[in-house]
Formats: sequence, structure tokens, C-alpha cells
Amino acid sequence: MADIVKVEVLGLKQLDEALGQLKLSTAKNVLRRTGRKALAPFDEAWRARAPEHTHALERSGGVGSNLTREQRRSHERESFVEVFAGPGPLPQAIQQEFGNINHPPQPYFRPAWEATKDQVLQIVVDTLGGEIAASARRAAARAKR
Repeated sequence: MADIVKVEVLGLKQLDEALGQLKLSTAKNVLRRTGRKALAPFDEAWRARAPEHTHALERSGGVGSNLTREQRRSHERESFVEVFAGPGPLPQAIQQEFGNINHPPQPYFRPAWEATKDQVLQIVVDTLGGEIAASARRAAARAKR
């Protein structure tokens, strides 16, 4: 399996504190929404670069917080909330990216990440504050009722 890319953002202490003021389930939902929104450009980029032999790769996968049963078995959870993007659990996804004895590599996933990683991070930085504020307003309105 390919290496997992970890991204650490420093300097968002105030947002982290504001997130801590929300209910646990609300905080998770805020982070999931932000992650899905941030990974959308990457999702479009890898689909555009995927080899078009049968179009199976570009139709598979997507952005979300769920993994298949097999992926969950081999994945070690490391964060409060994790959002994933990429092709579905198709054997040809790995074969296309890394090649095999009969097939040279045709990277589509890694170049897509390299092209969009800064944009993804910027979307997180730009979106997270608004998502937290909107959730806090909704929670306050519910509390008033």
C-alpha cells in the first residue's frame, strides 16, 4: 500500500480552541465537512489524470470518511477525524500508479496530490473558521429554544 500523507498545520490555535467549545459530534462534523470541501480539488485532479482505458478508476472512490472493510483492517487510526480521497479499492488503481512486471507505472494519484496539496491546505485554513462559527451559531440558537 502507498504511504499515507500526513499534513500538520501550525498556527491555528484559536480555531482549535473554538472547536473544543463545540459538542464532540458537532466538532467531528465540522472537521469532516471541511475535509470533504478541501479535498474536492484533489479529487477532481486525480480523476482527470487517471488512465481512461475503461474509466473504472475515475468512476470509483471519491472523498469521504469511510473505508472499505479491507482498508479498515490495514488502517491504523491516528486522528480525531480522518477524511480520505482517492480511487476505490480497485486492484488496477495500484497497478496503474506503480506499474508491475508487465505494465510500466502511469502515475496519476501522486502528481495530482503534488499539484493540489497547497490548494487543499489553503481551503482548510479559509473554511474551518467559518464552519466553526456557523456551527456555534446553530448550537446557540438550539440552546435558546
